[in-house]
Amino acid sequence: MSGEKILVVEDENIVALGIKKMLKGMGFRVPSIAASGEEAIQKAEITFPDLVLMDIMLKGKIDGIEAAEKIYGTMDIPVVYLTAYSDDKILERAKRTKTYGYLIKPFEENTLQNTIKLALDNYRKEKEKKE
Repeated sequence: MSGEKILVVEDENIVALGIKKMLKGMGFRVPSIAASGEEAIQKAEITFPDLVLMDIMLKGKIDGIEAAEKIYGTMDIPVVYLTAYSDDKILERAKRTKTYGYLIKPFEENTLQNTIKLALDNYRKEKEKKE
């Protein structure tokens, strides 16, 4: 498992760049960073990543949960949520979507790496079962 493309969706630029640096250090490729839900959908259509790391609270008309539903629903790309908010209302909304992980910020680098590896592995296993 190396070289997978991860789309980072985070509206705080310094945080996004930090995540990108971590991911590159783990051997992943980061083809793009998006700062809004709308931009995330556009960049997913262009780069077709292996996985999307999606902040839930984003600037723009749609939040990360809505963007994730669109990305997974139309492009079948797995999503791992990142959020600084862990309240029950947000968690319930996230649970209603097809999510492959949920990380509370700030998170440790090894937690991010393990979550991504598990998400990609679970996604691949599901695809194999369907075929």
